[in-house]
Amino acid sequence: MTYTNEFTGLAEFLAVARHASFRAAGAELGVTPSAVSQAIRSLETRIGLPLFLRTTRSVSLTEAGARLMSRLAPAAVEINEALGALDALRERPAGNLRLSVPRIAMELIVARILPEFRRLYPEVTVEIDVNDATVDLSTAQFDAGIRIEEFVERDMVAVRLTPDFRWAVVGSPAYFAARGRPRSPKDLMQHECIRYRFPSAHTIYRWQFLRRGGEYSLDAPGGIVVNDHLGMVEFARLGLGLAYTVDLLVKADIESGALEEVLAPHLPTKAGLFLYFPVRSQTQPKLRAFIDIATAYWGGRR
Repeated sequence: MTYTNEFTGLAEFLAVARHASFRAAGAELGVTPSAVSQAIRSLETRIGLPLFLRTTRSVSLTEAGARLMSRLAPAAVEINEALGALDALRERPAGNLRLSVPRIAMELIVARILPEFRRLYPEVTVEIDVNDATVDLSTAQFDAGIRIEEFVERDMVAVRLTPDFRWAVVGSPAYFAARGRPRSPKDLMQHECIRYRFPSAHTIYRWQFLRRGGEYSLDAPGGIVVNDHLGMVEFARLGLGLAYTVDLLVKADIESGALEEVLAPHLPTKAGLFLYFPVRSQTQPKLRAFIDIATAYWGGRR
């Protein structure tokens, strides 16, 4: 058996394993789902083991598939890095730039700078995975990610993109007219709070407040739980309750009067959003170009 035959189907396998979908894998590879399925069947026949469990609703790895993925994923990263190193030989940024970003970063950074980035670097294809869950950049084959500083992997290079966040508790004028305004954090126990659930840990976020000598957390009560900051803000605009979010995200709403802030003296400041990436990635022209534009955007805004 030649090396060429042994490698046949591995790209399809990695794509299906990443997306848990033959259709999404085909879209990534530029082929039909049936072509992906045929390649996987051929690979399974050669190996003599099933690699995926297929139902009408889902695709998941078998034990054999999981073992193969654990060995192939690092190798795929090395191959992509070898090919990506060729991009560094080109003066102008080009190729695919894969980013993992939470919704808040999509709103505050990516959506705002992408028009200029695409205008300046049309040869770069930007693929953005919007996901609040924690992501392993290497395993998922992302070039970089954006997260709040406390969620940045420690072995990564981190570049600040935004100033520090000040947390804010906001609600609509209609909500305050109906329910009154809390004067202290303990008053929130009598209010309807829109709560946030972490996508990765599946725990509900406890609202943080200042007190003499430090901070404390409060399990705010409420009948709405969402795993999306923008969703929380939208529900607050609709008068469904109070939202606890970062000030940059609601600045325009506060200025327009759509939302009003309460409890400002009691709210802490946290480190802002950081772009992070492996040390080996910082030589890529496409990533350096993105960093330059992203850092410049918030550099003049406070």
